[in-house]
Amino acid sequence: MNAVTPFKRPLTVLLAKPRGFCAGVVRAVEIVERAIAQTGAPVYVRHEIVHNTHVVDGLRAQGAVFVGEVDQIPAGATTIFSAHGVSRGVEAAAAARGLDVIDATCPLVQKVHNQGRRYAQLGYDVVLIGHEGHAEVEGTRGQIDGRLHVVATAAEVASLVVADPEKVAYISQTTLSVQDTREVIAALTARFPAIVGPDIRNICYATQNRQAAVQAMAPHCDLILVVGSRSSSNTTRLREVGEIAGVASHLIEGPDAIDPDWFDSVETVGFTAGASAPERLIQDAIDRLRGFRSVTVRELEGVDEEVVFRLPPRLVEAMAS
Repeated sequence: MNAVTPFKRPLTVLLAKPRGFCAGVVRAVEIVERAIAQTGAPVYVRHEIVHNTHVVDGLRAQGAVFVGEVDQIPAGATTIFSAHGVSRGVEAAAAARGLDVIDATCPLVQKVHNQGRRYAQLGYDVVLIGHEGHAEVEGTRGQIDGRLHVVATAAEVASLVVADPEKVAYISQTTLSVQDTREVIAALTARFPAIVGPDIRNICYATQNRQAAVQAMAPHCDLILVVGSRSSSNTTRLREVGEIAGVASHLIEGPDAIDPDWFDSVETVGFTAGASAPERLIQDAIDRLRGFRSVTVRELEGVDEEVVFRLPPRLVEAMAS
């Protein structure tokens, strides 16, 4: 007798659009790969180039060496600063060691640095909306001379002490929750009516697009899975957006983290991925679902991201030659 194939319950998989890699991550990863091709291994990278374990492991296999600080790098070696940006102190330490630096700081993070410096030069107290300890916040703090305050929530605004309430400005970490940032800006504006700062749209376009895609997908899902690393701020925010929308949401680093028990009463699951998570991780996760459900996949309509950030000229010229 032929064995009977067990019946698998149908499961609809919705793919949020956009999801996964943003232009800043694509640029940062390509910078490391081109630097290795140009100079040969090893190439040293201060901190994780982006916050994703799979991406970092893949680059490590190609010859990238990830270090905590520049004093761990041999003098004169090719060195890459991560997409999150670094402080002027790190830049100075690298110069003192004669390191051959290639800066992979995301252009949108550099824009925040420029905004903060401009406000500080005009004599403003600068409020950086962001999370203490995050690599981007530490880098931004170290790029701005003058009075700078970091706040993460609207509640923290009440305790701010500034030199002149008429001269306060704000900037923001690029990977925050759009809704949370609006709340902090509202609290700042209520306390300091003369405050100045960039439009909320200056939060990274990729962060906004991915959060909006989850909000649009949530009403059609019984469960949302967010693929990415727990160290990634924008990935964590995506899970929170799903939860706020009233849908059970889990952050998974990869397919092995999926618990079949999550799907007992689930007919439709939505997938998205943080801006530093490669698409292959989503596809691997879907393959895992096929092990216990009959899966149908549908990509939702959404924003087509066409942003491309230019590589450092030295890498472009080297490849051309």
